[in-house]
Amino acid sequence: MLGVLAPRMPALIGVDISSTTVKLLQLGQEGGRYRVDRYAVESLPPNAVIEKNIVEVEAVGEAIRRALSRCGTKTRFACTSVAGSAAITKVIQMPAGLSDEDMEAQIQVEASQYIPYSIEEVSLDFEVLGPAKDHPDRVNVLLAAARTENVDLHIAALDLGGLTTKVMDVEVFAMENAFNKLIVDQLSVPKDAVIVVIDIGATMTTLSALKDQRTIYSREQVFGGRQLTDEVMRRYGLNYEEARLAKRQNGLPESYVAEVLEPFKEAMIQQIGRLIQFFFAGSQYRRVDQIVLAGGCASIPGIAKMVQAQLGVPCIVANPLAGMVLSNRVQAQTLAQDAPALMITCGLALRSFD
Repeated sequence: MLGVLAPRMPALIGVDISSTTVKLLQLGQEGGRYRVDRYAVESLPPNAVIEKNIVEVEAVGEAIRRALSRCGTKTRFACTSVAGSAAITKVIQMPAGLSDEDMEAQIQVEASQYIPYSIEEVSLDFEVLGPAKDHPDRVNVLLAAARTENVDLHIAALDLGGLTTKVMDVEVFAMENAFNKLIVDQLSVPKDAVIVVIDIGATMTTLSALKDQRTIYSREQVFGGRQLTDEVMRRYGLNYEEARLAKRQNGLPESYVAEVLEPFKEAMIQQIGRLIQFFFAGSQYRRVDQIVLAGGCASIPGIAKMVQAQLGVPCIVANPLAGMVLSNRVQAQTLAQDAPALMITCGLALRSFD
């Protein structure tokens, strides 16, 4: 079920379950371009998902059902993902020339040395990456595993929402998929560039570093837009939903920008800088050539310019939907506002074309 590698799929809805929302996206193709066919974002009750872990399955399932009803699709097959922190990924070497069946059997035998859980407790998948350097008789294989109980919670939530899970991905690979197919051609960077995608969601920020279109490092950190929402609630006496809508609809007092938003933007940049330092410390790399901001917080006006000015690295806001055709069922203005937060959702929806 853990779909790092999956056979050709029927039409799939990408379902991204974050800490505060469920995002649904269905893509088609038209004249050699991707087309946004269906799309919906539905809010989750507070604490239904905590740090990307599903706590209240029924609440998540109900949000999926509402989103499915709103977007009006008849498709009932889906691709969703577990968080990178909930999965174990490792590149291992295996003998070349093995059939998929033989390789799967051997990986099942050898996986226990790479996974700190009983093999009976995990869902496994693998993808052959290609020949191993300096070892022509061996191939590099990407191994991915996640606790079956975590996978089952996602499947149960989608089932309650009216969807059948066909592929269970890992967020970091969904992000890589969206980056390679939708973002990389928007960048003017050298071929060997080191690019970091910083996805700043409601409660978690994830750094994914990519080189040669492969993820070379990933790290999650507790920080996100919920802190801004909490400060708006505290300062202006609003409840959670009122604060969330006021932020989105520019319905806050003039003092908001200077007293609340600007300090939060500075905190964001500190977090980005810290994550990049973790990347340098935990890898062989000492440079970043491009920063791509994603997630809901990437929509904050002016944040990319501030990041670039303070960190000295070119920075853009991700728009995975640039160049896509929109169906007449999709509201362009709303979709444009949500676009930076749809990187993972896009990566999942693209599984329809694997």
